[in-house]
Amino acid sequence: MPSHVRAQRREQASRRWAALRAGLHEFYVGPYRQTLLREQRDEDDLFMIVVLGEALGVPDPAAYYSAELLPAVWQDFHAWHRRIGIPDSPLDHIACC
Repeated sequence: MPSHVRAQRREQASRRWAALRAGLHEFYVGPYRQTLLREQRDEDDLFMIVVLGEALGVPDPAAYYSAELLPAVWQDFHAWHRRIGIPDSPLDHIACC
């Protein structure tokens, strides 16, 4: 069997496995997509509160370490405080609105 025929069959088998894998993923994850997204949002909100706790007035014994994570949450800060129901920035020194 020529090598180009083997390569074509290998590529075709690879595409079929990828399609099967995508179909199984959708079958198992599809019904729980909303639940997983809600849990991810709740986890992100908790992470944001932990990182911004000291700035929000919550005593944080690990404030020194969580301050290193502030650059990671700045880009999502505005969407976060709007989503939790605070129309303006809850931090005096950050005016994102």
